[in-house]
Amino acid sequence: MPTENEIHAPTADESALALQSSRRLAQVLSSDPDCATVRLEVDGDEPVDPIEIPASLLRLLQGALAEIAEGNAVRLLPVQAELTTQQAADALNVSRPYLVRLLDEGAIPSRKVGTHRRVRLVDVLRYKSEIDRKRLKALDELAAQAQEFDMGYDS
Repeated sequence: MPTENEIHAPTADESALALQSSRRLAQVLSSDPDCATVRLEVDGDEPVDPIEIPASLLRLLQGALAEIAEGNAVRLLPVQAELTTQQAADALNVSRPYLVRLLDEGAIPSRKVGTHRRVRLVDVLRYKSEIDRKRLKALDELAAQAQEFDMGYDS
């Protein structure tokens, strides 16, 4: 069993099972998007009582299963979680020195715990959302310029 900080890449069997489960869960969500009941069974034992899970959590589970089906490792973190600078850099797919520069510039809020910095996950996600929005806007502007100069790009 992987520890909290260890990343477990799914095996081919796990990916195949995740794909099946993701598709079945997607069917359940499409039939009743507000609430669904799932029944858990343990191999060789009697089924346990049904557990109702909010649809929002089932969608989260379905998304995680879809990622695992693609062979991607998945980690669930609470939104209030505080990350180390390395974890925050990994979440943004940037180097740790680059992230530290962003923290120094105030682009992402952080706090010090002794000599170490901590970054709230919600702040990292907010920054990521903002740069993604800016990136899409810049791409739209480039596409508009390409069309303006008749460079063969159609939207």
